[in-house]
Amino acid sequence: MLNIFKVLGNQGKPAESVMTGQPKGDAMSIEGLNISYGSNHAVKGVKMSIPLKSVTAFIGPSGCGKSTLLRALNRMNDEIEGCKTEGTVTWKGVNILDPKVDPVALRSKVGMVFQKPNPFPKSIFDNIAYGPRIHGITERSELEKIVEKSLRNAALWDEVKDRLDESAMGLSGGQQQRLCIARALAIDPEVILMDEPCSALDPIATSKIEDLIEELKKKYTVVIVTHNMQQAARVSDYTGFMYLGELIEFGETEQIFQKPNERLTENYITGRFG
Repeated sequence: MLNIFKVLGNQGKPAESVMTGQPKGDAMSIEGLNISYGSNHAVKGVKMSIPLKSVTAFIGPSGCGKSTLLRALNRMNDEIEGCKTEGTVTWKGVNILDPKVDPVALRSKVGMVFQKPNPFPKSIFDNIAYGPRIHGITERSELEKIVEKSLRNAALWDEVKDRLDESAMGLSGGQQQRLCIARALAIDPEVILMDEPCSALDPIATSKIEDLIEELKKKYTVVIVTHNMQQAARVSDYTGFMYLGELIEFGETEQIFQKPNERLTENYITGRFG
């Protein structure tokens, strides 16, 4: 498997990664995070900690910076031309925004599930086995164990166990999204990022994904962006409200929805704007 942090020293040799120092109970700490696309200052001075093995939701109106903030947590913004990021995102004592950190290796531990299901045009089995193969696992028996475990953890195994050699493109939209979650789980991540994972799904499929998120937090740290405030209230333990690139308020979900500290948060939660 890839080394998580390929931080190179002056001699071109891997430097020892600091794997301690992360506050107990927090998966990630964000400090002074600013993200810009040219003249568009999309994320402004965000400071927060993401609790370990829980569900954190980012809510806010369209264009407020919540997806940009989410993508910073595994360097997906690196793929956007002209994107500039400043500040620190600390995970296990390492600033993952350091240019010496290998983003591909990082993404093997901080995975992402996107808004629309994006299965590969391959079999169900090969979709799940793709990541492990890239990371050097080629033994069929080992891959079979990983595929079954990942599909079980994504609550999909019973629905597809007899059709693993069939194309993933034949699955329903909700099944495809759970397949993409299983694909992320197959490379043994610790943090799972979800960017509006239910926006393209019907209510039944959405309910299954929400139930799955509830199960996933027992083993993983989950961070979700959602435009659906009711969904945030149902699935998350902590909620951050963003507006015009700023993190206006962050706290336990019950507090944010029932007794927010900021008037702007209250106005958004109660539907006065958005």
